[in-house]
Amino acid sequence: MMISYRVRPEHLEEHLVLLRAVHEEVARTRPGGLRYQTLRLDDGLSFVDVVMGPELPGPLPGLAAFRRFRADLDDRCEQRSMSGFSVVGSYGFGD
Repeated sequence: MMISYRVRPEHLEEHLVLLRAVHEEVARTRPGGLRYQTLRLDDGLSFVDVVMGPELPGPLPGLAAFRRFRADLDDRCEQRSMSGFSVVGSYGFGD
């Protein structure tokens, strides 16, 4: 799953704090099979989350930090889109 979104400038710092907390909790709890990466685009306000794993959204909704992150995401973002994808080729991202 790929989620792309653009954060409102006035919410950027809050967004980064919440996002870092999600990644810290994922790193600490190490949910099996989950692959989760967030990319920040060059404009500084646009992000792409790439989430891979069996039975998505998998363990993410069960994480406290993720629930806080999602709680007011619509208010923080100017635009959002979500789409599925299939990997055609990959190097360096594991199996």
